[in-house]
Amino acid sequence: MDIILLERIGNLGSIGDVVTVKDGYARNFLLPQKKALRANAANKKVFEANRERLEKENAEKRTEAESAGDKVGGTEIVLLRASSNAGQLYGSVNVRDIVSGLEEKGHSVDKKQVIMGSPIKMIGMHDVTVALHPEVHVTVKANVARSEDEAELQSQGIDVLAQLFEEEQKEIEDAASANQTDPTLEPGEIPAELLEDGVDSPEGTSEAEAKIEATAPEGDETSEG
Repeated sequence: MDIILLERIGNLGSIGDVVTVKDGYARNFLLPQKKALRANAANKKVFEANRERLEKENAEKRTEAESAGDKVGGTEIVLLRASSNAGQLYGSVNVRDIVSGLEEKGHSVDKKQVIMGSPIKMIGMHDVTVALHPEVHVTVKANVARSEDEAELQSQGIDVLAQLFEEEQKEIEDAASANQTDPTLEPGEIPAELLEDGVDSPEGTSEAEAKIEATAPEGDETSEG
């Protein structure tokens, strides 16, 4: 379907451009939200008659959005959530959570203005885009953490997930060391405590052989008359 854009739309074009889009996109989104008009002869005349007013209104809205963007842009919101030891959330952070977080900071944003490719499902610092105007996009920070202390660390630039991984690896290594009699041994080497101390090995006899001789039954030896 050919349409006339009444505002800038992503990669489609700017106000007044005539572009071709899929029928469903036009009928379900652009036309109902008055972001475009069908590109027929009548609408082209109407648009041209109102072009100056539309462009002026768009410029005013853009200026207002830029002013609001100076305040909203860079805002950090803390969202405390429960998660697994690996940082996987028990649930997710969605658009509504971002809107609520910004409202607590004194910023009024419509949920339609929050752009998230998918819900947040891991703890950490996440960039979220807010489209205050088709030509004005700003970024806010979603600090998703399990506690206020953890959120503070992330706010300082510390990667909590990396720390969790390091701690988990250390626990594994410590457990492995605790289960090994002598961590300095090479694979297959006999631990020292398994060899008897104080056994005098005959000359040319290995310690292992000496141990065997020392534990041999005495009945096999011939008594002197």
